[in-house]
Amino acid sequence: MVMTTQSIAIRSARPTDGHDLAMVHDAAWRFAYRGVLPGAELERMISRRGPDWWGKAVRRRVPIVVLDDGKAVRGYVTYGASRVRSLPYRAEIYELYIQPEYAGLGFGRKMFRTVRQRLSRRGHDAVIVWSLAENDAACQFYERLGGRSVATADEPFESVSVAKVAYGFDKHTARSGAR
Repeated sequence: MVMTTQSIAIRSARPTDGHDLAMVHDAAWRFAYRGVLPGAELERMISRRGPDWWGKAVRRRVPIVVLDDGKAVRGYVTYGASRVRSLPYRAEIYELYIQPEYAGLGFGRKMFRTVRQRLSRRGHDAVIVWSLAENDAACQFYERLGGRSVATADEPFESVSVAKVAYGFDKHTARSGAR
């Protein structure tokens, strides 16, 4: 695959991105969670997030940033208020996913940095991100960005409970993700 970084844009999602967001979600979740989550559970979770679901999320103004290569959306980040009030992080990155063939090229780091900057402009320098503990690639990614493990919990799914870890980023964590 040949691509140039000049054709890549990181932008806010549009309602017309629903189909592409569903495709990225499907591919990224299969890649990240096959073997981690039971097959039927994974399929059920993926099927819930089709193009209509994503289009409605954008129209409801759910904060979503996308990676656009000029032809299609290839990655996304969702973010907002922290869901865990007992931790000292008021903002949270809920999801950061990229199509598998775009992983490892620096795009995740760029999307992460973009969202951190947007949150910082709103006064949120302390950010938390949760990852399933068995998702080694994601855990290593957040650690390379300077995140430190600040909490653990179990994520209950329909037929299984899976360990997860929270990575905290504060105003002292390099926003560039460089270490």
